[in-house]
Amino acid sequence: MTSPDLCASITTHKLFTFILVDMDTINLGIVCPMGNEAPTAESFVKETLAVTRAHGFKSIKFFTILDDVCKDGTMDILREQARDTPELNVVYAPDNRCIADAYLRGYSEALRAGCDWILEIDAGFSHNPANIPLFLEKMKDGYDCVFGSRFCEGGSITNSSRVRYLISWGGSLLTNLLLRTRLSDLTSGFELFKHSALQSIVDRGIRSKGPFFQTEIKIYAHPFNIVEVPIQYEAASHSVGGKGIAEALFNLFYLFRLRVMKRL
Repeated sequence: MTSPDLCASITTHKLFTFILVDMDTINLGIVCPMGNEAPTAESFVKETLAVTRAHGFKSIKFFTILDDVCKDGTMDILREQARDTPELNVVYAPDNRCIADAYLRGYSEALRAGCDWILEIDAGFSHNPANIPLFLEKMKDGYDCVFGSRFCEGGSITNSSRVRYLISWGGSLLTNLLLRTRLSDLTSGFELFKHSALQSIVDRGIRSKGPFFQTEIKIYAHPFNIVEVPIQYEAASHSVGGKGIAEALFNLFYLFRLRVMKRL
């Protein structure tokens, strides 16, 4: 399933210039929460690191966040892999209570480690590591945030239900209508941030505890220079039930009220 929409590019700063970036001065952080990923965890880490190592970063830190949802031995596999993979940091976060907690813990680890760029990617190959260079090239152009889009030209969703497609596409459409945002995909979790941009977004405070937190992040990113790149998304990483949709609508209309009151 694909969409012909153009990938958005939003430059909000009056003086937006293309800056030549030396990759050997950049410390890259990778945030990747994992659940029960035993069949693919090791290969996914290897492939993601292979792609990013090829770009000559000063350093790479791969933070994989696990909690008590993980019951299939993924944590043991990753801890064993970390012995021979200095970039890999296995973070056990038993206090996680929701999906957003895992990502926020990952952001915190990367920000505290002083990473200049922070890449968020989902495990299990639902996000394709082969797409990572698209994000890096845009960040080198001077953008503050680069968001993966399944709905812009070149993006796609495969091995996922039409219901899941319509929820993601419809959620993006409704958010754009209510909040006057301009991204084609407001629910994807494949994204790259500059340290300062992500710190500012996190400091605003993320209300949502469900998948809507990805939308909330993108809304708070709109004051920055942001751009979309097409991604090929394969299969849904988790289901979105009625409770998740209700929570998303509640938080969306909360943000809409903030916009009406000119507080967003």
